[in-house]
Amino acid sequence: MKVNENCVGCGQCTAFCKKDAIIVKSKAYITDKCVECGICATYCPMKAIEVAE
Repeated sequence: MKVNENCVGCGQCTAFCKKDAIIVKSKAYITDKCVECGICATYCPMKAIEVAE
């Protein structure tokens, strides 16, 4: 997963991550715990999380 420049650091994505793989400081950061399920991207109001290719 990749966090783009649209991230405002709201933290809404963390509420849906089943693996606690997201850390939010000034913006969201995806950690190595991520299994790329995409749930965070689905619920991101800013559409700031994308599947990395």
